[in-house]
Amino acid sequence: MLIPCRRAVLLLLLAPAMAQAQAQRCIPTAAIAPDGRVLGHLPYGDTAPGTLVEAPAGFALRAACRIRPEVAADLARLLAAAGADPATAGTLRGASCHRTLTWQESVFCAEAHDDPSLRAISVAPPGHSEHATGYAIDFAVRPSPNCPDVEGCMAALPAARWLFANAARFGFEQSFPGGNKQNVKWEPWHWRWVGTSADAPGAARARFLFARARREFPAKPMVP
Repeated sequence: MLIPCRRAVLLLLLAPAMAQAQAQRCIPTAAIAPDGRVLGHLPYGDTAPGTLVEAPAGFALRAACRIRPEVAADLARLLAAAGADPATAGTLRGASCHRTLTWQESVFCAEAHDDPSLRAISVAPPGHSEHATGYAIDFAVRPSPNCPDVEGCMAALPAARWLFANAARFGFEQSFPGGNKQNVKWEPWHWRWVGTSADAPGAARARFLFARARREFPAKPMVP
C-alpha cells in the first residue's frame, strides 16, 4: 500500500493522462495515430491550473475569457489599436479563450455529425485543441451584423480584415487559413499567440508548443 504522500504525488502525475483519456470517450481508438494526432489534430493536453488570467475587462462575451499571462499585454495593445480605428472601434470581443478538456469534449461530442472525422473538420477533439494551451482566442464582432461568430462570412467584416492586416504586429497568427493541409475548415476568427518575436516574454514556450503546427501547417497571416 502506498503511503498517503506518495499516493497523492502519483495521482498528481497521472491526472493529466487520466483526464485526457476520459475526455476522449466519444473518439474511436482507431482515430488515434501513432504520432499522437487524433483525426488530424495535434496533441496539446491542457494548461496546468493556476497558470491563467482573465482577459482585459469587457473583452469576454461570456462569463470569462482566460488566457496565459504573457498573452494579456499584447491582447490589450491589439484591442487599443483596433479601438483607435474608426472602422473597428469597440467591435472586437472574445467568443472563446481557454477551454478545459471537459469543455472541449462537450463541444466535440455535441457536434451534429455522427462521424467523428467529420466533427474534427470543425472542432478539435479534447486534448488536441489549441484552446487548451491558453494561447488561442476565437474573436467575435459586436454588435453582430447578422453574421455568426463561427462562419466564414466574418472574414468580410471590417474588424476581421483589420485582424488580417494587423494581428501579427501583436504576436497573433491565424491558425487555420483557407485550404490548410490540416484539413480543418477555414477559421478566420481563430488566432493563436506566439509573441511578436522569439525573445518576447513567454514566446519561447508558445512557439515550442506550436512548433510542429507552424512547421507542417503554416498559419496565414503568420508571425515571422
